[in-house]
Parts: sequence; C-alpha cells; structure tokens
Amino acid sequence: MNERIFGVFSFIIACGYIYVASLTQLSFISDPVGPKTFPYIVGSIFAISSLFLIFKPEFDPKWPSLYKFLEIIFVTIILIVYAYSLPVVGFVISTLIATFILSWRLGAKTTEAFIFSIVVSFGIYFLFRTILGLSLAKGIWGF
Repeated sequence: MNERIFGVFSFIIACGYIYVASLTQLSFISDPVGPKTFPYIVGSIFAISSLFLIFKPEFDPKWPSLYKFLEIIFVTIILIVYAYSLPVVGFVISTLIATFILSWRLGAKTTEAFIFSIVVSFGIYFLFRTILGLSLAKGIWGF
C-alpha cells in the first residue's frame, strides 16, 4: 500500500512538472526542439514510472535499514549544499568537493576519491568550457 500512495503522490508531482513545463515561454529565435522538450520527456518518464508503482506495486518491499536512510539524507544534504555553493565557490571547487565526498561515501579510498574528484571536476569543466563552449559558475576565484 505504501508504494501505491507514493505512486499517487509521484504522479501528481509529475503532472505538475509537465504543467509547469508547458508554461515555458518560447522565443521566436529557438531551435526546432525548443526548451520544452526535455522537461516533457522527464515528466513523461516520471509519470509512467508513477503509474507503474500504482498499478503493479511490489507486495513485499524490502526497505533499507535506518543507516541507509541516514546515508540518503546525507547525500541529499551534500547535493543541496553543492547547488547553493556553485555561484559562490564556482563549478570546479564545488564539484571537486561534492564528488570527493560522494565517492568516498560510496566506498572509495580517500586517495582514490580525491584523484577521481580532480579528474571529474576538471574533465567536466574542460568538456563544457572548451569543447561545448558553455559557461559554468565561476565563483570567487574566476574558474
């Protein structure tokens, strides 16, 4: 029953997401796909997944332990802090710290997590900035 209730709430949120995406104003200079397509795709997948939970729930779900719930809350807090720190600290430093913490919590050793976070943060920065030509949050250090 818990999954069905969660599915109903998720479906309501998905419908609201699609509705808000439909309110996006289009400029007369836009590509053929437009800015509404991606939110429509995400909202549709979310709605279909919610319907699956409503009509075909798992009858004996195995819920994670309290420790795992605390891990989920910790990761959520890290991602929220990451989002708020982007404009202040910048993309590279914020991504480096968040990736380090998340990969360390997923079981990587400290040195491996640090090397991974350096490669990911500078790799994504290079990809977006140099190859794709997109700007990222610069922060107080200018990169």
